[in-house]
Amino acid sequence: MATAPIVSFMAGVLLWTLVVYAVLAGADFGAGVWDLLSRGPRRAAQRRAIAEAIGPVWEANHVWLIFLIVLLFTCFPSAYAAASTALFWPLHLVLIGIVLRGAAFVFRAYAASTAGAQAAWSRVFGAASAITPMLLGMCLGAVSTGGIRVTGGVVTRDSHSAWLDVFPAATGLLALLLCAYLAAVYLAWESEGDLQDDFRRRALITWLAAGVVSIATLVLARDEAPRLWERLTSAPAIALVAAGVLLAPVSWLSLWRRRFGVARVAGAAQVVVLLAGWGAAQWPYLIFPDLTIPATAASESTLFLTAATLPFGLAAIVPSLWFLFAVFKGRNPHVAKP
Repeated sequence: MATAPIVSFMAGVLLWTLVVYAVLAGADFGAGVWDLLSRGPRRAAQRRAIAEAIGPVWEANHVWLIFLIVLLFTCFPSAYAAASTALFWPLHLVLIGIVLRGAAFVFRAYAASTAGAQAAWSRVFGAASAITPMLLGMCLGAVSTGGIRVTGGVVTRDSHSAWLDVFPAATGLLALLLCAYLAAVYLAWESEGDLQDDFRRRALITWLAAGVVSIATLVLARDEAPRLWERLTSAPAIALVAAGVLLAPVSWLSLWRRRFGVARVAGAAQVVVLLAGWGAAQWPYLIFPDLTIPATAASESTLFLTAATLPFGLAAIVPSLWFLFAVFKGRNPHVAKP
């Protein structure tokens, strides 16, 4: 078994990658939700604003999901095998959702020549954007409840339906609302005039809905995931939960006062501390209660070799993504907004 420091380090990298994907790709999924729910006289303008906001960067954000899968497969292979077996259906539906979402977004923009085809591809794009983050949230809930059991390295038969339980459903709904909230905040920050008011109003409403669902999820955790509840209400996870509680009104008040830059940072920080708190509460398990992080880790040489390659990979990825966002998402005072 590998030594604790390198195991902890690689587990931390996994969590960090999940956080980055949730913040960046989560906003993209949420934008698709608002595309699906676009209504009123400014519906077409809302969809144009969404397409302009996510079009240049949304596919690039999936690099973090690929990075997460490769790290899990390489560094914690037995946990990867158990998760891909027990969560076969939700994970494959996530893959289908990502593919359909990308295809629909492109076909709507370039291949749909009639209003009916445009509307059909819009519905596919929006539905896939809503289903995908919800399923990912359900997977996170399933690995925390104890519904997935592994005996002798084999996933038990009843584990395949663990993601359909009440608590995973609640975490999935919470994930969907958080993505929609992030997207509405980001879109309000990038828009102007009436469109900014539209997205601001949706962000305020979604904030309230996400607050209700988050409280309900915590209440459900007491009975459905008692070990997670116990860890969430004790150090160090409780400090992160408290940080999220403090950030929530900051985000809402910033939106109310139209301080969109502050709301943008506070909204993203809420997602960061929420997932960090989940990670602290989940420790030391990757899949509770049978698969711990140390027990599922690969050999020490594999972990060290993987860790040694991380700086080279990040040296290529991070500057490239920074340049991409700086070009397409930065606010250039010399370029007029469309």
